[in-house]
This record gives sequence, structure tokens and C-alpha cells, in this order.
Amino acid sequence: MYKKIKFIATVMFVLTAISTRAQVTTQSPYSRFGLGNLDGLVLPQFRAMGGISTGVNKPNGYSNINMLNPATYGGINLTTVDIGIRGGFTELKKGSAAETSFNSTISHLALGIPITPRSAMSFGVLPYSVMGYEFMSTGKLGSADVNYIYSGQGGINKAYIGYGYQFGSFLRIGGNADYYFGSLNQSQSVELQNQTGSLNSRDEFKNSVGGFGFSYGMQVDIPLGDKMAIVLGYSGSSSSKINSRRSAVTTVFLRDPTTGDESQVEPGDTINFVDNAKTNLKLPLMHNFGLSIQKDNRWMIGADFRTGKWSELTIDNTNQGLEDSYGYSVGGQFTPDITSIGGYFNRVDYRLGYQYDKSYVKMSGQDIKQRAITFGFGLPLAPNQRNLTFYKINLAAELGKRGTLTNGLVEENYFNIHLGFTLNDKWFRRFKFD
Repeated sequence: MYKKIKFIATVMFVLTAISTRAQVTTQSPYSRFGLGNLDGLVLPQFRAMGGISTGVNKPNGYSNINMLNPATYGGINLTTVDIGIRGGFTELKKGSAAETSFNSTISHLALGIPITPRSAMSFGVLPYSVMGYEFMSTGKLGSADVNYIYSGQGGINKAYIGYGYQFGSFLRIGGNADYYFGSLNQSQSVELQNQTGSLNSRDEFKNSVGGFGFSYGMQVDIPLGDKMAIVLGYSGSSSSKINSRRSAVTTVFLRDPTTGDESQVEPGDTINFVDNAKTNLKLPLMHNFGLSIQKDNRWMIGADFRTGKWSELTIDNTNQGLEDSYGYSVGGQFTPDITSIGGYFNRVDYRLGYQYDKSYVKMSGQDIKQRAITFGFGLPLAPNQRNLTFYKINLAAELGKRGTLTNGLVEENYFNIHLGFTLNDKWFRRFKFD
């Protein structure tokens, strides 16, 4: 087992080194609202199928960690480790102007450990939401021309520990205890254009989040014979009140219109200051419904539908004026021959999907929608000599669009790559010697 742990640590170190070479925040003006852009809470093997997961259990012989529906933990029969990174290109377009950026980061670390032949626990950490933007608009303040400059960064992560149990052959239930943590940092500046000696102002806000919630799920299998089955699933997360601490500061400053250099009027010239005030953040109630039909170790197709009561999101006891969200995903995978010895590509999982979401953002009377085509592969690696340890590389790509160019809004076109490494192994074995 020591060798396995050492190997996992090495993989984690390599992924960290790759990730830290690039920018680690998203570039999306729509992440300014609410908690930022929601991340999806699914691993690459599910992202490649449009994000379907609520009604997906075990389409092939590998154990997967499906934290969106903790009922699936009841089907984990091998110790499972999943580590991954992601990166992507984003093009922002408004009118005839366009700008491209790249970002990457570690995406997840999750473990699943069997407890009994019918149950398992899982724990891990992954992003819940991501915030990253910087943009400017112009306007009038009296007769003066001003620039309004907005920026933000940060996000919320989710650490979880969960347990799932299988009753009989057809029913699974499970739950997660979730811990949300992170910070959202935003600022807004008002600067007069080309006026030397004019006072400018900046409001800066920071919300540091740390608190518990819970999520839950269930799945039912309906056998169809000939190793085929329909899987029905439901999962949800509670409307939880999360502790947070709020800081705010408003300052005035001068900016040299020639050099762009900034200086405070005098040291400590602050006109508003709040430091680490205790408050809370109320997350909304979420529902996910899923359906899949599969033939064991050969193919699977499925669909998910999701809703979120984001109109109830409050930060510092203030409703954020968001819209309720909904979305759906469809997708599937095909494995030509999982037992093939001479043809490697017959053992590869080929995945394809589509997803659509009406987000919780509404601007200029228009719902901000997101669409993406997804595809990917599950690439098996050679097992160890005793066939007790199995490895797979899961690669997923998303080609999508968020927003629109109408009514002067911004359109985001993105291409994201998700790379995950999955290890299945039988830990805590008792060896017998003759």
C-alpha cells in the first residue's frame, strides 16, 4: 500500500506543478453575480457525457466517485482515488471587440473506500463556484465623464465526506456532509477621465465563507435482462445557512492621467471601514433528476434535469436579486469490447454529450444561458501483474458558449479540457503465506 500512496502523491505533485504554471482564475464578466460561475461538481468521466451523473451508477467495471449523487457510493467495491486538473481558453466578445485568455487549476481530489460489500464512504475536495473578472464601463457624473471599473476574484470550494448503502440488488441511498469554504473579493472604482487632481473612489468588499451543509441522493435499478438495466436517480442539496465574515472599505485616491500611477490623498484616507463582521450566506435548495439505460460493460445513454432556487440566495441577509436556474444534460458512452486483449482501442470508453443551462443571471431583460457540446475518452492503462490494481485516464473536452451579443451584452466562447486520473485498487488485503 505504501507504493500506492507514494504513487498517488507523485501524481498529485506533478499535477500541481503543471497547474501552477498558469493563471488560476476564470475570466468571465458573468461571474460578477451571486457566487460566481457554478462549477458543476462532476468529474471528467461525467463531464464528457454532458455532465449526466444523477442516474449513472456503474456503466463499466471501474468504480467511479460520483459525489453529485452519494447513493452511488454503495456500488464502490474497490478503493478508488481520483485526481485531476483542468484548463481552458475563453474568448470574450462585445460588438466588434474580442479578447482571449487562458486559465488552469487543479480540479479535484477524491477518494472512495469500501466499508462492507454493500457500502462505501467517500471524501474529497473540489470547486463549487469560481469568480474572476475585470472590465470597465463609461458614464456621466454630473457633467464629467467617468470610468466605472469592476473587478473580482476568488471562489468557494466544497469539501465533503459521505456514505452510501445498497439495499438488496436494486436500491441505493446516501448522503454527504459538505463544508463550504473560500472567499469572494470584489471592488468597484469610480474614476474621472483626464482630470488631474480630481478625487476618485473605490469600494472593496470581501466575503470569507466557512460553514456546513448537506446533500443526499437515491438510485433505483430496474433490470431489463441480458445485462441491461434502467437506473433512476434523484439527488439534492439543502437550503443551508453558511457562516461568513464580511469586510468592506471605501477609499479615495488620485490617479495621474498621464502615467496611470495611483496615490492616496493622504495615508489612511478611508471613509468607510468594516472589518471581519460576522454574517451569513444562505445557499438555495437544489434538485437533480436523472435517468440512464445501460448494457453492462458495453454502452450507456442518459439524461439529467436540474433546478436551483437561486432567487432565495442571500448574502449578509440581503437577497441578491438572482433568477431561479434550470438545465438539462444528455449523453452517453460506448466501449467496443472491454475484454479485448489485442485491440487497445476496443477497451477505450468513447463519450459524447450536450448540456444546456439557464443560469441565475438576467441582464438587460435577457436570461443568460449556457450551452456546450462535450466529448471525451476513458483510456485504460495496464493493470498490475496480479490484476488487483486498475488505472484509467479520463479526458473530457467542453466546447461551449455563455451569454449573447444582443442588447450590448458579452458573449463568452470557451474550450475547456479536463484531465482526471482514476485508480482502482483493493486495499487492506490480508495475504496468506504457505
